[in-house]
Amino acid sequence: YYNLAVEEYLFLNAEDDVFMLWQNENTVVIGKNQNAFAELDLSFAREKGIHIARRITGGGAVYHDMGNLNYTYISPKKEQNQLDFATFCAPIIGFLRSVGIEAELSGRNDIVVGEKKISGNAQHSANGRVLHHGTLLYNSDLSVMSRVLRADGEKLKAKAIRSVSSRVMNLSEILPLSGGVGELAERIMASVTETFGGEIVDAPQNSEIDALAKRNRSDRWIFPRRAFLSQYTLTNKKRYAFGSVEITLSMSGENIESASIGGDFFGNEPVAYIEELLSGSGREEVKSRLEYVAVDRYIFGMTENELAELVDGAFEK
Repeated sequence: YYNLAVEEYLFLNAEDDVFMLWQNENTVVIGKNQNAFAELDLSFAREKGIHIARRITGGGAVYHDMGNLNYTYISPKKEQNQLDFATFCAPIIGFLRSVGIEAELSGRNDIVVGEKKISGNAQHSANGRVLHHGTLLYNSDLSVMSRVLRADGEKLKAKAIRSVSSRVMNLSEILPLSGGVGELAERIMASVTETFGGEIVDAPQNSEIDALAKRNRSDRWIFPRRAFLSQYTLTNKKRYAFGSVEITLSMSGENIESASIGGDFFGNEPVAYIEELLSGSGREEVKSRLEYVAVDRYIFGMTENELAELVDGAFEK
C-alpha cells in the first residue's frame, strides 16, 4: 500500500522524470476498473495471507511476491488521448536484449520471450504526465499465481491457451543469477542510470504518502460500493482488441437504476462518469446519451456505438 502510494504521490508532485524499482510480498494488485470478487479467488487469498490492493491504472490483475520485481516510470508527455506502451517498455526490453534475451512487446501491454509472458504493464495519464508501471517475473511462485487469479475465459480462449500458468514464465529459467532478483534489480538500475542519467535516492516518506497508503488499505478503496451491489439483473461482457469490458445493470422496472462497468481496459478518465450517465435511462435512451460522449477517453479503444451495443446486448440476455 505504501509502494503504490509513493508512485501516486510522485506522479502527482514530482517535477522530474522518475524511475522506481519496488517489490511487494504476496499481493494481488487489481486494475482500477476491476471487481475483486470476479477477478480473484478471495478464499484462497485469505487462506494464504495474500494482500489485495487496487491501483490507479487500468488493465488486469497481477500477482506480486518477492520473486517479482516491479518498475515504474513517471514522465511528462504530450497531451494526447492515447497510451504509449512501446516507449516505456523499450528500456526494459533493451536491457533484456543486452543480456541475450530476445524479449519483445506483445499485444497491448505484455513483454514476452517467445510465447511466454514475463511482464505485464499498465499506464495512467493526467495533466501532461504519464505513470507507467510493470511487473518482471524472476522466480515468482507461479502455482500460487494461477490459483489466486481467476483467468478471464474469453481472454485465454482468444490467446489459445489453457491457464494462467501456461502463458507465463520466470526469467530465472533463462537468466540464472547468483544474486537472484536483487542482482536483477541492481543490473536494471545500472542500465537505466547509464542510459538516462540521474541520481539514485531513497523513496520519500511524508504525511501525504501516509494518507494515500491509508486509503489504499481501506475496503472502500479496494471493494467500492459498486462491487458489492447484489441486485444486478442484466449483464453483458465482451472481449475486444483493447481488452475486456463488462457492463452490469441494476434495473428498476424498465429503467437502469445503476450501471457498473468493469474489465481490464485502460482509460484516461474515470469510468464512473459513464456509469452515472447511464443511470436513470431506459434502453431506448442509451444511444442518445452516449452520442456526444468521447467514450475512448474512459475506455481506451472503444467507440460510442460499441458501448451502446454492449449495453443493448445486456437487455437481450
